[in-house]
Amino acid sequence: MSSQPTIVVLISGSGTNLQALIDATQQGKLKGKIIAVISNRKNAFGLERAKKADIPTQTFSLKKFKDEKKTRVDFDIHVAKTIQEQYKPDLVILAGWMHILSPEFLSFFDNNVMNLHPALPGQFDGAHAIDRAYEAFKKGEIKHTGIMVHKVIADVDRGDVILQREVPIYETDSLQDLEERIHSFEHQLIVEGAQAFLDELKK
Repeated sequence: MSSQPTIVVLISGSGTNLQALIDATQQGKLKGKIIAVISNRKNAFGLERAKKADIPTQTFSLKKFKDEKKTRVDFDIHVAKTIQEQYKPDLVILAGWMHILSPEFLSFFDNNVMNLHPALPGQFDGAHAIDRAYEAFKKGEIKHTGIMVHKVIADVDRGDVILQREVPIYETDSLQDLEERIHSFEHQLIVEGAQAFLDELKK
């Protein structure tokens, strides 16, 4: 193992959480080296963030696989194999990767894949978690929401929780207010969660 643990980050979009990770590695808050950023969208802005930080990038298109009459599982296996063969990272972080990973993808990794999810454990698993939390708050069903970083297993958003944090919701909040507050909390928790997971992997 190199002096610093290696990290590969998977993204699909603007990459603000990726930026938080890049900043943290540069500032020494996250004791690891991001050795690649993988995207499933070629115009994800996160790729620009990676290039600016001199981090190698790769893009994989699910559409291309489907056009070739291949399956989603074929795609997952190809991405997982590429990550393992080219990078062999100590930690894989999903930072807004908008595909649910299949058991076939996860079979290439030794319980070292981490995801950030904008809800507390057992609440609002899966897609549109922030919208669903906002609706639940408006109906009086919840008083706050939260975020978590967790280990990834085939069961969506159900892997062991590494860290979690409550996020307040206020009566005056618009959905956009809540989204912005959650994202600001995420930028801290993804870094803390990555460091905690790396510390645990060292043991």
